[in-house]
Parts: sequence; structure tokens; C-alpha cells
Amino acid sequence: MAAKGAKARAAARKQRDKWKSKRWFTIRAPRQPWQYKVIGETLGETRDHIIDRIYETTQNEVDGDFSKMHVKLRFRVIDTRGEDALTEFIGHTLQNDYVRRQIRRHRGRVDDVVDCVTADGFYIRIKPVAVASHRIKSSQKSQMRKLMKDAILQFTARSTWLDVQSSLLSDGMEKLLIEAIKPIHPSKSVMIRKVQLIQSGVVSDDGPTLDDIHESEKNESAEKAAKKAAALEKAMSGEEDDSESAEDDSENEGGDVVVADDSADEDLSSLTVAELKERCKAAGLKVGGKKSELIARLSE
Repeated sequence: MAAKGAKARAAARKQRDKWKSKRWFTIRAPRQPWQYKVIGETLGETRDHIIDRIYETTQNEVDGDFSKMHVKLRFRVIDTRGEDALTEFIGHTLQNDYVRRQIRRHRGRVDDVVDCVTADGFYIRIKPVAVASHRIKSSQKSQMRKLMKDAILQFTARSTWLDVQSSLLSDGMEKLLIEAIKPIHPSKSVMIRKVQLIQSGVVSDDGPTLDDIHESEKNESAEKAAKKAAALEKAMSGEEDDSESAEDDSENEGGDVVVADDSADEDLSSLTVAELKERCKAAGLKVGGKKSELIARLSE
């Protein structure tokens, strides 16, 4: 038994640690309309391990719109380039607690599921929900459902997938449906509860390439580093000027008042900062500050 246990432990030590072989991939949103924006990270051992992986995040995290914190966007990894995982937008869904808050007792609810095809060949499924201010008849629900379906089919048939996305994420389609069902019954609200991409169509090549985005990110990083270094240098020089000013003030405490020499008509701008500080020191003035401040101090 002891020999068998030793062999098992030796075999376990020889096993390759899978975690050590994994690496981080940067998840990027699609080129349009987000221009390969970084939306997260994921671990994977190889490229095949993260293909078709689904990543969810709130619209607030992607677009910065705090009024859309209840909207969850869904992305699917379709390709990898180096350390980047490229995705496609496959729809969104509303959080369940948000939907429940909109639907109260004694209110009518009209649900529907609409399968439609966009002008560029994307096959999508849209699930709208209309909420009436009070209970309504079944005949009214049927008519409202028909009007919503017709409005969605007409809009998607003449719009691209990007246009549909923009309408969905900006409440444009919800406003369209509110106007469509108004003749039957005024609706308190209309929500697009869920959208699913069933099949992709023609993908647009417009917009910057991934190399352009990398170059832009590199330039932004270098610019931020330069600004940070300049701010740090300015802060350090300010501290030195303050310390010199404090030393000069302490030296002049309790001493005689030094009268400035008669050099009012002299061109002070031709002097260096060190010479101007010497003049200020001799005149009993503060020596901290920029050159223009030193000149103004001596000219008084």
C-alpha cells in the first residue's frame, strides 16, 4: 500500500499545472459601434478555449450611461489576435428585478416574440413587453401585439443591424412601439425585454483597424505618462521654491530692513532667474516663484 501511494504522489507531481499554462486575453467590443473598446479580460489556455465564450456586462460599463445599469449586454468571442479576444454583439436582456418593478398589480401586460431579418441579413429575435396603466381586454391585447409586431418587422426590414442596435440601446424602438399601440390603448411603458442574435449577416468593415486602436492606445498611454511626469516635476520644483522662500524669511527675521537698490529703470527681464533671486534676497523680498513674479516683485 505504501509503494502504491508513493507512485500515485509521484504521478501527481509530474502532472502539468494547467493554471500555469493559461494566459490572459483582453476582451474587446466589436469594431462598430464601439471601436474595439476594452470591456474585460478572460483566462484561456489556447485560442480554441475562448472561442464562442459569452461575456456579459452592463451597458453602463460600456457606454457610461448610468440610466442603463439594468441593461445587460452580451458579447460572444469570435476570433483572437495575439492577446486580444474579438467579439460580436449578440443581444441584450433586462434584469428581472427591473422588469418586475414595471409590472404591478391591476396593470395589463402584453408580451410578444418577433423573429425578424435586418436589411444586411442579420436574423434576430426581439421580445417586447407593453405595460398598460390598468387591466385591458384580450381583444385589445391581440391588437396591440399585432401592431407591435408590424412596427418591428417594418423597422428592421429597412435598417441595418447597427441601426437596430442603436435604436434598442437608446430607447428609440420603445418610443416607436409606444406610438404604434397608442390608438388601441395608451401604454404606461414599453420595454424590449430581450434581444437575441440568431444568425449573423454581412459584417461592415468600416471604422479603424485593430492596429490603429493599438497605436492610439499607445499614444494615449505615452501622453498620460508625460503629463504625470510634468505634474510631478512641477510639484517638486514648487516645493523647492517654497523651501528657499522659507529659509530667506527666517534669515531676515529680526534683522534690519534692507532697502532695495535704485534699479527701477534697469531692464530686469534681461537678468537670469538666479540673478533676480539674488536681487530679491538683497532687497529682503521673497525669492520663490516664476521669473515674471520676481520681476514684478522687484518693480514694486
